[in-house]
Amino acid sequence: MKDTPRKAAARTARLASLPLGYAGRSALGLGKRLGGASAEQVMSEVQQRTAEQVFRTLGELKGGAMKFGQALSVLEAAFPEEMAGPYREQLTKLQDAAPPMPTSTVREVLARELGDDWRERLVWLDGGPAAAASIGQVHRGRWADDDGQEREVAVKVQYPHAAEALQADLRQIGRLGRTVAPLIPGIDIKPLVEELQARAVEELDYGLEAQAQRAFHAAFAGDPEIVVPDVVEVGPTVLVTEWLESPYSLARVIAEGTRAERDHYGELFTRFLFASPARTGMLHADPHPGNFRAIPADDGSPGRLGVLDYGAVARLEGGFPPAMGRLISIAATRSGEDLVDALRDEGFIKDRTRVEPELVLDYLMPFVEPTLDDTFRFSREWMRGVFAKINDPRDPAYTVGLKLNLPPSYLLIHRTWLGGLGVLSQLEAEAPFRAILSEHLPGFEV
Repeated sequence: MKDTPRKAAARTARLASLPLGYAGRSALGLGKRLGGASAEQVMSEVQQRTAEQVFRTLGELKGGAMKFGQALSVLEAAFPEEMAGPYREQLTKLQDAAPPMPTSTVREVLARELGDDWRERLVWLDGGPAAAASIGQVHRGRWADDDGQEREVAVKVQYPHAAEALQADLRQIGRLGRTVAPLIPGIDIKPLVEELQARAVEELDYGLEAQAQRAFHAAFAGDPEIVVPDVVEVGPTVLVTEWLESPYSLARVIAEGTRAERDHYGELFTRFLFASPARTGMLHADPHPGNFRAIPADDGSPGRLGVLDYGAVARLEGGFPPAMGRLISIAATRSGEDLVDALRDEGFIKDRTRVEPELVLDYLMPFVEPTLDDTFRFSREWMRGVFAKINDPRDPAYTVGLKLNLPPSYLLIHRTWLGGLGVLSQLEAEAPFRAILSEHLPGFEV
């Protein structure tokens, strides 16, 4: 993926063509409509072809384009239903795979990063990638330890010039924000791109990722529900970890899983996200389904959950902020006035900002709703309702979102929370959300 000036220009042109393609298809659709085709038929065809172009382009370009597409895939459950169907298949493809880079390039990177004798340690390397994603791809291999023992490993190799492509794509998508927005209604593009840009530097640093993964592995070693592979070796753009034997990811559970599988893995997914900060001082901040692997039991029933990719983490020394659970509890059990006072104390509402307490309570209630009963079933319908409410200018509570201030310490927590809700809604999982928060979220009592 070497981005010469010519290739970089080609990448920019392909991204710029997305809104133009949408406009052209819409004009063609108008012509068909005038020719007698039904509005539903025309809109379905335009959306289907647009979805295929958008997400095929994002996937083939990798870099920031694909990472943007993966971020959207997590929020697919919030899309209006009339367009969710045409987009869903293309979106979920981005959760698990991408076109590979040549094996010869992989071997060049390994020689540079691990030394000329790399074949003496990495004694076998699969000829094709086991997985490919936005900034790197993974090969299966076999590693010889110093004691002569061999073990199966995953070898993640960053695409050459991934940093330049990642930053360039995100800048271009940011510039195209207004024209891309009609392709993806209901999702605010600008803050999504800004968040991806802020995390990009950390995600490119495999040394930092290895440090985080080692901490998660140590914290969850021996856990009966969660599996985190250990780190074997690391270089600037190569990361070798233990191989995680898993037949499929949560993307397949979303597409084909039984009700029992959806509920089981949805609960483990939730427990992992909420248990991690207290155990590790970090929150896994990239909750898209491709990073979470199903490990069925020997009898084929739902088993443990494997967790991969620690390039994006929120560092939370001491765990979740102590006020977080208290704020959710107040929203669930007390008055709007009490909630506004508590939000002011934590910096979510600035001193001179005036808000209607009941509207604040109404605005935040969708995020509190899963804690009100012993179990809660997430669904695409529920997620769409949440996004419709907080993004609808006609809703009286809409102005609350414009007045709330998100302290920097909560930024990644908020993004991960939304992404987690998106995954649970795609799974349509039922989980004991309240009990999990009671166990792992300081200050939460409902």
